[in-house]
Amino acid sequence: MKISYNWLKEYVDLNMSAEELANKVTLTGIEVDSVIHPAAGLKKIVVGYVEATKPHPDSDHLQLCQVQISADETVQIVCGAPNVAAGQKVIVALPGSRIANNEKIKKGKLRGEISNGMICALQEIGFSDDVTPQAYADGIYVLPATAEVGQPVYGYLGMDDAILDLEITPNRADALSMRGVAHEVAAIYGEQVHFPAVKLAEATKPASTVLQVKVDDVQDAPSYNLRVIENVTIKPSPLWLQRRLWNAGVRPINNVVDITNLIMIDHGQPLHAFDYDQIGGQTIEVRRAQAGEKLTTLDGNDHDLTPDDIVIANDTTALNLAGVMGGLGSEITNKTTTVILEAAVFEPTHIRKTAQRFNLRSEASSRFEKGVNRTDVLTALDHAASLIADLADATVLAGRLAPTAITPENVTVTVSTKRINQVLGTTITTAEVKAIFERLGFGVTEAAGVFTVSVPPRRWDIAIEADLIEEVARLYGYDRLPETLTASASTPGLLTPRQKLIRRLASNLEANGLSQALSYALTTADKAAAFKLKASQPTSVDWPMTVDHATLRMNLISGLLDDLAYNAARKQQNVALYEQGRVFLKQHATTVRPHELEYLAGAITGDWQLGAWNQPAQPIDFYQLKGIVVSVLAEFHLTTAPEFVATARHQDMHPGRTADILVGNQIVGFLGQIHPRIGKQYRLPATYVFQLDLEQLLALEAQLVVYTPVARYPAITRDVALVVDETVTNAALEATILAHGGAYLTDVHLFDLYAGRHIDAGKKSLAYTLTYQNPAATLTDAEVTTAFDKVIAVLETEHGATIR
Repeated sequence: MKISYNWLKEYVDLNMSAEELANKVTLTGIEVDSVIHPAAGLKKIVVGYVEATKPHPDSDHLQLCQVQISADETVQIVCGAPNVAAGQKVIVALPGSRIANNEKIKKGKLRGEISNGMICALQEIGFSDDVTPQAYADGIYVLPATAEVGQPVYGYLGMDDAILDLEITPNRADALSMRGVAHEVAAIYGEQVHFPAVKLAEATKPASTVLQVKVDDVQDAPSYNLRVIENVTIKPSPLWLQRRLWNAGVRPINNVVDITNLIMIDHGQPLHAFDYDQIGGQTIEVRRAQAGEKLTTLDGNDHDLTPDDIVIANDTTALNLAGVMGGLGSEITNKTTTVILEAAVFEPTHIRKTAQRFNLRSEASSRFEKGVNRTDVLTALDHAASLIADLADATVLAGRLAPTAITPENVTVTVSTKRINQVLGTTITTAEVKAIFERLGFGVTEAAGVFTVSVPPRRWDIAIEADLIEEVARLYGYDRLPETLTASASTPGLLTPRQKLIRRLASNLEANGLSQALSYALTTADKAAAFKLKASQPTSVDWPMTVDHATLRMNLISGLLDDLAYNAARKQQNVALYEQGRVFLKQHATTVRPHELEYLAGAITGDWQLGAWNQPAQPIDFYQLKGIVVSVLAEFHLTTAPEFVATARHQDMHPGRTADILVGNQIVGFLGQIHPRIGKQYRLPATYVFQLDLEQLLALEAQLVVYTPVARYPAITRDVALVVDETVTNAALEATILAHGGAYLTDVHLFDLYAGRHIDAGKKSLAYTLTYQNPAATLTDAEVTTAFDKVIAVLETEHGATIR
């Protein structure tokens, strides 16, 4: 929700900076994501008057414009906008000015003609295409005739404002309006709100003479209200209205549509305007859609309706989707002369399901889903009608057409000072609590520390004691709440062994150069099913917000690849990430709740070591990743050493560069390169990943870690080079050496791998250093030789090794 600070100050007396207000609002529970100053970075942009234009002698589309930029100065500016014309007040960037993206405008020549600056479109001074009026989307913006030549344009365009971007949580839908935010800010600062009174002049002709309205089911539209407005002139909105809309992120369309959007922003009440002459009769009906009924909405798309959809219809045909989007056939156009204005309260569940089914979530449907201020429905309708009368030179017919109506009532909730302090851990006095409720605009009576609070309907989120306690905490100040430890001397707070281990794993990976990432648990069905460690059925959301977040993940790698792709798209090619989080697995599709398992995964792409003057770049490879995984697994101190076994069973992994990780006969993870097909989908170069099942690893038997003193006696080494078949793995050879090396063998290190000349085809040479050491005495060569010869004999027998 974008809030104009200048507009807000019309409703509440404020004298602090926008940044200070944003900080205060955030501290009371509504996060202000950012404060935007539209004019920030702009310089020397003024109002100009185009006195005359003529074609550029050397161009088919450029114009030579004589532009008055002050009372006594007229300059020539070359302009290529198709709509530039004499007699216009325009936006002029003078030589030396700064426009959007910090671009500097200089005096120069365009095809041989001097240009003293630039006549600007709105987009060129920082406006987005989404809010630029359609009439000026491809040309310069024309200011009103009252704009004063030579003055800065910022005030005319609302760019001298500050825009607070509020992140509104679903329970605070009351703040999805200027007036709702005004109430919130007034409560924070102990001020009063002052909204202008609505003055509506009605004609003597009753609206009921030209239109009849009915609602089939009062549950679908418990409040449904219409006004009829005749003699409407459709034209552009005045600049003050356009300013308010584009500062709220809304594109101006025309005066009638703009007024409905303005009222939604101001009151939080969505409105809809019909062209009376296009509704096909004199009857409006709120009903359920008929099976097979069709509707073309304002976006030009056709929809097949169902009886779950609430529609606004004439005698035979649906005109629009109630609370979601209007129909194309009854939209406001330049030919509209009579308008039907609608303000209603619709049943929220059906609005939400309709918006999701047709992917038509809008500002209106969002508000109807979360709730609207029921006391303000008629005020919003009358306010809009009065503005249309003023800005469209129209006549409002007498009376509202209201087949259903709501009588909003206050909600009474009780709470005590004792209970508030007990929950919050505070010592707030009864007088302070009462003052907070009064600042919120609640009716309150107190007896012996017990409050009876009358909550107005504009705060429909408050219904129980806990809600009032939250309001006290917000207004008292979350930053003032005391900090207390839940642990005590008798129950000290300690990390469990599991928590300690998981933290060590994170530290290990960060020490190895990986950065932590947090990915969404919801993803697409295809990404959720990829990179699985074990078979599982998907768990999908019945009503996903988007198709990209419809299924609970069954792996962590897909999310990490999304993160790598995001970085790669921004020219960050060398990225190493890890994530520790939960996956959601279930064996049977009929199972309602999946089993949550803790996984650990990593993904690395690009160069592991950057190139420099004295070394080439080193891209990530299988063995570098394996070293990281070995380091991680060492943290578990497993009794049985993990094994890495080449596999081609993972469809999303490279069939020749992937290995399963086994502990005994149990697969606890895998590592390797993602399949080139997957890399192409994510637009990534060679990328290596690993994934570990922490639940399995934590359940395995671990050995006790015992400190061993540094040996006082020297070690003896023996080197040996073995020629073996290509199919024999290093892991198998090391396992054999360690198993038969004797009590004093302390380390086996592979230092060379060779295949080629002087080695038979199908063979390879692996060279090892064996280290022997006796912690209690000095080893003799004879002892080492005996142990070494035994190892060589076993290698020759079990692996067919030949000593080089």
